[in-house]
This record gives sequence, structure tokens and C-alpha cells, in this order.
Amino acid sequence: MKRKTPLFLTISLLLFLTVGCKPKTPTASPESQIQQAVNATLAAIPTSTRTIPPTPFPSPTPFSLVGLFCEYQFCIGHPVDVSFFDVSAQQNPASPSTYSQGLLAAFNGNLFIQVMWQIAPGAADPKFLFDTLLDDAIDTPTNNLDIFLTRNMNVVYDEITSIATPALPYGGAGAWTCGDRVFAWKVYTPQSGTARGMFDEALARFTCGQ
Repeated sequence: MKRKTPLFLTISLLLFLTVGCKPKTPTASPESQIQQAVNATLAAIPTSTRTIPPTPFPSPTPFSLVGLFCEYQFCIGHPVDVSFFDVSAQQNPASPSTYSQGLLAAFNGNLFIQVMWQIAPGAADPKFLFDTLLDDAIDTPTNNLDIFLTRNMNVVYDEITSIATPALPYGGAGAWTCGDRVFAWKVYTPQSGTARGMFDEALARFTCGQ
């Protein structure tokens, strides 16, 4: 009797074959890692049970970032009802995230978050990683970039819209420097106006080994 291949493994194999058709580069492409993570995780987010808001401009529902993820010599706040997993390790168990570089994701039916980082000694402008985390095919920034300094960290932030999934059309993205690394963060949400508060709270609870 033939054994059925689990759906998740089938999707992962298809994504692997798709990425394999792209031109090879000397190192793993962060863009391809991000795209694989989006495809694999957003596919699990339910969309059929969502209801239409009663008004065109619903009041934003706040997310409490009382959870705290600490690993790879940094900590960052996150909603307590989601947990980060190591996307790099999921894609290749032999090459998990490290201090030098990594990619995390967390999601449920109402939220999708990504965090990535890479070592960049002396980097003062984090926008290059902000641009890397955004996917031009599905993410549209407002191009109203907020640039500021907090706790000696250079920070950039912008609101975005996304077509990654109809359930989560809004969001925001930011990036910042800390020590010898640059970090980037992105969220998809069901309502407009919630992303900035989440970013500010996540960043307020952020620390890194310097």
C-alpha cells in the first residue's frame, strides 16, 4: 500500500522545487527564505470563518505583547497567544538561526509576525534589512518612513498593506540597529491602525547582547 505524503510536506516540497528553479547564488537568499516562510505559514491561517466588520472603519483591537521571546542573545516582546518558531531550522535542520543571522515567524488566525536579523558591524542605517523583509510581490509600504533614535538604536518604520492573505490585509514593518547586528520586524493584521502600537511595544521590550 502506498503511503500518503502529508500535505505540509507536499507544500514544502513544491516550495523547495520552485525555489530551486531560481538562479543560484553563493549564499542562501533571505528573500527566498522569507517567501517560503510566508507561503508555508499563511497557508495555515483560516480565512473562511472571518466576518465582515459592521462598519467601514472599525476601532482597532489592541494586541497585548506580554509574551517575551529570548534567544540568540536578544529578547523581543510578542503577543502571549503566539510563539515564535525558527524558520531557518524548519527549512534546513542542519542550518538553524544563529547569533549572526536568523529568521523567526509566529502566527494564528488573527496575526502573522516575522523577525529577522543579520550581523552588520558598523551599520548605521537599518533600511537595507527593512527592504529585504518586505516582499515586493505582496507588501506595499505607504512610503511615509518614520526615522527615529531610541536607546541608541537607529530605527525606521512604515505602515504597509498586503495581499498575502485576505484575512490580514494591513500591517507594518520596521528595522533597527543594535550592537553589531541589524534587526527587522513585520506584522500582518486584520485591522488598520494596530501595527504601529505592536511595533512600539515590541521594540520597547527589545534588548540585545552588545
